[in-house]
Amino acid sequence: MDPLPDPAPGAAAAAAGPRPPGEHALLALGFPPRPEPAPSSARSFPDGGTWRTELPSCEGPAVLAAVLEESARLEVPLHRISQGSGVWMLTDAEIGEMVSGCAERDIELCLFLGPRGTWEPGAGGRSYPGSGPRARGRDQLAQCVEDAERAAALGVRSLLVADEGVLWTLHRMRAAGRLPAGTTFKVSALVGPVNPASFQVWEGLGADSVNVPSDLTVAQLAEIRVLSAAPMDFYVEAPDDLGGHVRIYDAAELVRCGAPIYLKFGLRNAPGVYPVGRHLLPAAVESGRERVRRGRLVLDTLARLGAGGGMSPPGSRAPGPLRRFPDTAHDALPLNS
Repeated sequence: MDPLPDPAPGAAAAAAGPRPPGEHALLALGFPPRPEPAPSSARSFPDGGTWRTELPSCEGPAVLAAVLEESARLEVPLHRISQGSGVWMLTDAEIGEMVSGCAERDIELCLFLGPRGTWEPGAGGRSYPGSGPRARGRDQLAQCVEDAERAAALGVRSLLVADEGVLWTLHRMRAAGRLPAGTTFKVSALVGPVNPASFQVWEGLGADSVNVPSDLTVAQLAEIRVLSAAPMDFYVEAPDDLGGHVRIYDAAELVRCGAPIYLKFGLRNAPGVYPVGRHLLPAAVESGRERVRRGRLVLDTLARLGAGGGMSPPGSRAPGPLRRFPDTAHDALPLNS
């Protein structure tokens, strides 16, 4: 029996373009060719890159310090670092330390807006998964606005949102100059859209990047990309409460069909730490280090498949021109009409 051909070396693979993992062996054994792949995205970030990196669940200065140290040690470039406990769970000094730490390395810092239905006295936020992370009532809407203004005043220029009304309100504030013009809004994985129309709605409401669920197929990502230019955020490895999907071998296809896209380095089998505190700090720090290592695995896999090129330059954060709904609030009838 003739031996199977060796996989193409990295340089040759890069020259020929990304290759699907393992297909060289299956074809040599007489398997029929793969089905027609999903269409490639023709879009990119304004810097020309097709993908960026994000490390989520970086809960405070101690976790950030560990993540930055591990990122340098393992040579894992990070474009964005995001946090999930919320602005309201950090002191001004802690936020300032995180802003400075990310600014020194030209990394975008994204903080979640705090109050959400799952932490509110009403039972509905815990009983109905779809409504849980949203802001319940006028008070929580106003509290999210308060969080946004406080974060902006401390130098944060990226905010994580899990409610359509909060997003639209913040977008109107940005348009009116009440928030810095360069502030960007990221839609949380907790409310991520699952079809092209809903993704487009989030873009229209002011989103600058949108986290889609990690169980979507590559073909479904391609369908979304046809309608919208807004960057996608995608957990290559998702935490257990978001499905626990591990899709390292799909990373090249995620980029090909979903660009522009942020590849997020999540972590399965990690303890829940929201909202974080000193009592959970060791777990949060070690989970942060392991997320960086998971990122190294993704980057290594992309390189082996000849798909390691196309990453945005370090420090890139602009989403590019996006389509928004017109603000017609001034035409609304008075409440007492």
